[in-house]
Amino acid sequence: MTLNQLLYFYQAASLEHFNLAAKALHISEPSLSRSIRFLEEELGVQLFEKKGRNIVLTKAGRVFLVHVEKILKDISYAKTSMKEYALDGGKIEVAYVAPLSRNILPAIIRSFLDEPDNQKVVFNFYQGYTEENLAGLKNGTYDVIFGSNLSEQPGINIIPIMQRNMVVIMSADHPLANRKYIDHTAFSQYPVLKYDSQSSLGVYSNQYFQSYNVVPNTIFEFPDEESIASFVSQGFGIALVADVYSIYRDNIVIRPLVPQEKMVHTVSMATMNNNVSPASLQRLIQHVKDHFKNHFDAL
Repeated sequence: MTLNQLLYFYQAASLEHFNLAAKALHISEPSLSRSIRFLEEELGVQLFEKKGRNIVLTKAGRVFLVHVEKILKDISYAKTSMKEYALDGGKIEVAYVAPLSRNILPAIIRSFLDEPDNQKVVFNFYQGYTEENLAGLKNGTYDVIFGSNLSEQPGINIIPIMQRNMVVIMSADHPLANRKYIDHTAFSQYPVLKYDSQSSLGVYSNQYFQSYNVVPNTIFEFPDEESIASFVSQGFGIALVADVYSIYRDNIVIRPLVPQEKMVHTVSMATMNNNVSPASLQRLIQHVKDHFKNHFDAL
């Protein structure tokens, strides 16, 4: 069964006349009749029957028409999608970690879509842990991901886009608020609010604690800085977090780690390292590099 056979069948069924269908298809009537006969032989059913000078669908023909219409519609949709993929439109599947959703990612996408060449691009967004997002990138679910502290892996192009120091936050009336720096001992002396242990920043924070043989007095875990800061501001404890906009509040004090314990959190963009990617994705990658060019000279 070929696509031409399906097109010929559809045209004949629509016009209910072999001669008119042949003219519409720009083929001879014998060629059309022969194609329909071969199709009927392959399917093992009669699709048309004569009614005067016209033809009408049999019961089997009417059932087959439903399937053919769906197939032709799907093919048309696929062709349209591929044209968009090849040109200036298309759809980009983006996965990200929760901390990027407040300001960073929306700003990137807004400035990207404001450019004339990108206004037809459609995005789907997915939030998850870095490792989950990375797995989705590898299996083709996502086109591009944004994550924390991504390590080099075969077949994946990892592009650092920004860095943030890790800092300690506490309520303004906390006993540590008057200190200039905070060291690891504070995390065993006071209640601690942490990133979710499954998140990349949770893993990174735990590496810090382990390196100084600290067992933090953890009372809560959260997916992002916004949530951690909200509870810290109410005096629940202290937290080791990335230095981002959402932690800056009137009732929160922010202190750096002592210089010898300094930690830097890196946010990266990652794509599969292949030569076949839509123009819209290539433009997004370049746009992100340009957006953060002041953070990394190497971009």
